[in-house]
Amino acid sequence: MFKFENEIYLYALLLIPILFAVYWLSMRWRKRAIERLGEQSLISQLMPDFSLRKHRTKFLLYALAFASIIIGLANPQIGTKLEKIKRQGIDIIVAVDVSRSMLAEDIQPSRLERSKQLISRLISNMKNDRIGIIVFAGNAFLQMPLTIDYAAAKLFLRTIHPDAVPTQGTAIGEAIELAMETHDQEQKTHKALILISDGENHEEGAKKMAERAVSEGIIIHTLGIGSDDGGPIPIYNNGRKAGHKRDNRGEVVVSKLNQDMLRELAASGKGQYFHIKGARNEIAEVLDQLENIEKKDFEDRVFTDYADQFQYFMAIALLLLLAEFFISERKSGWFRNWSLFGE
Repeated sequence: MFKFENEIYLYALLLIPILFAVYWLSMRWRKRAIERLGEQSLISQLMPDFSLRKHRTKFLLYALAFASIIIGLANPQIGTKLEKIKRQGIDIIVAVDVSRSMLAEDIQPSRLERSKQLISRLISNMKNDRIGIIVFAGNAFLQMPLTIDYAAAKLFLRTIHPDAVPTQGTAIGEAIELAMETHDQEQKTHKALILISDGENHEEGAKKMAERAVSEGIIIHTLGIGSDDGGPIPIYNNGRKAGHKRDNRGEVVVSKLNQDMLRELAASGKGQYFHIKGARNEIAEVLDQLENIEKKDFEDRVFTDYADQFQYFMAIALLLLLAEFFISERKSGWFRNWSLFGE
């Protein structure tokens, strides 16, 4: 198992594109400044020893060293000791709707992002329970099987996006069926399904599937995410918002939360319905409901000891900086009169 001890430092890697942009702008400014002094051929004769290729190489070494230091600070770790442990808990599968309507921003920052935040908080509050993740739109897919590796669960959570399921729709019934297949079918207790959706454009049969799940010992809680007034569905092009979804008449489509369906689904699943809309601590309420489910003893194999790997990245950074230090921006004496690279 691989993980970072201090993931927060990895955000500093976002500075690298900025460094390259600043370097490019500075080189562009330098070139224009030289052009104002005179002809390029004349300036080159005045600075015969300057090597643009070496200048670029030194910057690249700086950037790589910076990236290595950041990764070192995040401290990558590799699991070295796998142990079998006993826990008492329940099996929880979270099924999250990733249809395009979940991109609506009537719940900030969006319905889908708010759902992911809730799931992350749920994982953070778990101790002895196993968790699995299902994503669904027009079809349902198992994103992550049941596990007690909460760090891995959060990594899988970050990859959830509408593009993960190409077929549009809201196949809630298929998601419930997949949850039944994923759960231990020999056990009739200690199982829960948390279904997060706006309930829009759902397919028929979800209620009957929920009743089947109850017969398998699965309690279904539904979380309806969205506002009563609804919101338009944004369309993105290359990561940028390019407008909103429109119907055949050219009018903006407004996606609304279908609370009635989700309430009925929770009732059929012998669970509770929660409306996700404001600053209320809905996860605390969900956790209270999960505490009422009978727990079981189970064994699992987890990594209990991790070996730090930060020293390797720090060593790489040191070597890169040393290499940069010994590289001169001047052309080598042997190759001063050569013009292999057009300098």
